[in-house]
Amino acid sequence: MGTSTRWRGPNGERWNSAARRLARWRADSRNADRRLEEIAADHLRALHETLRADRSAFGLYDTACAAGERLAGALSPLAAEGAESADALVARLVSEVGGDGGTLADAAVRRGVAAAVRDVRDRHPELDDALEAGVARGGFAWDILCDLYQMFFADMVGEFLRSVVAEHVKLAVPVLIVTDPEGRIADWVAEKTVDLVPNPCEVAAEATDLAGTVEIAQSVVGGAQDPSAVLPKIAQSLVPRAVGRVLGLITDETTGEEGAAA
Repeated sequence: MGTSTRWRGPNGERWNSAARRLARWRADSRNADRRLEEIAADHLRALHETLRADRSAFGLYDTACAAGERLAGALSPLAAEGAESADALVARLVSEVGGDGGTLADAAVRRGVAAAVRDVRDRHPELDDALEAGVARGGFAWDILCDLYQMFFADMVGEFLRSVVAEHVKLAVPVLIVTDPEGRIADWVAEKTVDLVPNPCEVAAEATDLAGTVEIAQSVVGGAQDPSAVLPKIAQSLVPRAVGRVLGLITDETTGEEGAAA
C-alpha cells in the first residue's frame, strides 16, 4: 500500500520570505491592505522566478497552455449558443476547458474558469442581466468572449497562488483563515496580470504585427471572414504569449530583446 504526504507548498527562499511576511500579517494592523498587496506581489514574484528557472515547475505552463487552447475552441459555440444561466455557463466551461486532472495546476484552471465568468459578468452588466433573466441563449457578443479569454489566464494564476497561500495559512497561521487573505491575494494577482494578456478582439481590430496572426487579423478587419471563424484562430495563436506573460516568462524586456535581435 502506498503512502502520501500533504503538499506543503513550494520551497525556496523567495517563497519562504513571502510566507514569513504572511505569517506576520494581521487584518486589523496598520496599513493592512497595503501590506497584503505587497505580500501578494511577493508571491507573484516568487512564482515568476520559479518558472523562469524551471518552466516545468508545478506543471503549470503546460497545463495552462492546454487549457487555453481548449478555451479558444469553446469560443465559437458560445458565440452561437450562449448559455441559459451563469451556472450553466460555468459548468460548461469547467467541463470543456478544465479537464479532469488532479494536480494543483488542474484545479487552478477549473477555479480560474469560474472566476473569469464572475469577472466578465462584473465587467458586462448586460451579460449579467441576460443570464439572470435566462435570455442569453442566443449567443454571446465577441467583446464579452474576448474579455472572458483575457480574464481566464489572469484568474488562473490568481487561483494557483490562492492554493499556495491557503495551504500555508492552514499549516502555519490558522488564525488568519477567517480573514481570507488567500482570496484577497488571488483577486489582487488577477487584477494586476489581466492587462498582460493579449485580447483577441483587440489584436484583430488593430491588426497588430504578432507572428502568425497578421494575415488572420487583417482578414477580420477587412470583413473577409466571419469573426466566429477567425477570432478563435487568433485566440489559439495567442495562447503561448498569454501564458508566457502571466507566468513571467515573457516580459517587456524580453520582447524588446527579441525585437532588437530581429
